[in-house]
Amino acid sequence: MSLSPDVRRRVLLLALVCAQFVAMLDSSILNVALPSMSQELALTRTGSAWILNAYFLTFGGFLLVAGRAADLFGRRRMFLLGSSLLVGSSALASLATNEAVVIAARMIQGLGAAALTPAALSLLLLTFPGEQKARAMSAWGAASALGGAAGVSVGGVMVTAFGWQSVFIITGAVALANLVVAARLTPPDAVGSQRSFDVAGAVTVTGAALAIVFGVLSAPETGLVSLEVLGSAGVAVALVVVFIIVERRAVDPVVPLDLFRSATVSAGVAVNLLGGAARVACFFLVALYLQQGLGYSPVLAGAAMLPTSITGFAVTVILLPRLVTRWGATRTMITGLILVAGSHLWLARGPVAGSYLLDVLPALLLAAIGVALSFTPTTLVITSGVPASRSGITSGIASGSAQLGGAIGIAVFSAVHVAAQNATGDATPGIDAIAQSQGFSAAFLAAATTAAIAATLAVITLPVRHRQNAASLTPVNETRPQRRTTE
Repeated sequence: MSLSPDVRRRVLLLALVCAQFVAMLDSSILNVALPSMSQELALTRTGSAWILNAYFLTFGGFLLVAGRAADLFGRRRMFLLGSSLLVGSSALASLATNEAVVIAARMIQGLGAAALTPAALSLLLLTFPGEQKARAMSAWGAASALGGAAGVSVGGVMVTAFGWQSVFIITGAVALANLVVAARLTPPDAVGSQRSFDVAGAVTVTGAALAIVFGVLSAPETGLVSLEVLGSAGVAVALVVVFIIVERRAVDPVVPLDLFRSATVSAGVAVNLLGGAARVACFFLVALYLQQGLGYSPVLAGAAMLPTSITGFAVTVILLPRLVTRWGATRTMITGLILVAGSHLWLARGPVAGSYLLDVLPALLLAAIGVALSFTPTTLVITSGVPASRSGITSGIASGSAQLGGAIGIAVFSAVHVAAQNATGDATPGIDAIAQSQGFSAAFLAAATTAAIAATLAVITLPVRHRQNAASLTPVNETRPQRRTTE
């Protein structure tokens, strides 16, 4: 039975959106599964931490390389590869009997997510024309927001009902469905000229990304001035220098440096780093506040954040396409960042014995709207104005900057929280409620400042158009005259 082109696009969109949902779901779904896993697998403290961190390490470390590989070797191939890795790694994790196997499976999961995320985004940008693009990107953004926020609540329900193995089974099943649909509906990759893959550039940029992510992930445990963090920073700086030298000499660089000659790309990446930190911090810090400040269980904390998921999804699907069309992506993004800053300021009031309905829920709903209005438009801004052949690497840069910003935000704001808490009270396990409240207030205030800086930077550096249709956000058609360097 053959499907009409319109139906094929809709089904393909569902597969691409579900792929992004799974990638984001895997980033948070294990938070509430760890206690059960620790008990059954006898996890060490270090093992528990790296079951979470291994995913972020490979996801963030390989995004840029995967994006470039999608441009060179085909978006369809990379999407199918990423989906296959997610299926296999999820099956491996569900059968694991020790922490080493789980950590290895999580690393493969992160690699799979890194392979499919820029490929899926590139396929979406190239498949949906004109006004359909804004709606498709809205669905993409909704999946991102919903996947990250739903992980805690979904994970809690799954673990309680079916055991910790179920969180891997469900993600593997969705990835398998995506694989089958994409294999049938994605068009064959275009046969282009044979180009070499920049191995030296890939090794150095991946090494630098891994070093940065490792340092960021280590900071909450070891401190910002620890050997792990400072050593990782030194390695990252050295590799970045080598990478720039290599890329300037490469015929087909893995990350074409001339992309950053575009003020839109370079400024958009900076805004995405800051915005990613502020967006992730809200949900991370609120989850901590609900459990440590209000005494909620992990499952109850997840349920308390469900309104955020529902609101973010509704705003992304219903309101965002209209605002992008009416205001333009940049103006919409700035509005979202301002709302994120406002939500953090609300939370920074930091009552000692706060009320969920009065002190948390209004800020969460405001944050959900802000995240929905800033996440997808930032990606649209970064990926606009680049040739279609570079949509993969640009998508990788957009995704990678948001992921890296989120990881840095968690590390920095956690450090601010602990420092302010210890400065106010007794740095002992019995720290009083006032000190704890002051710690959260300082962290939320730092996150609000970060979001405000991102909004200000966007106003100063990015073109703000009153109206901008979805077609204007399409990657630049390569038939138009372009200054070409290595392409």
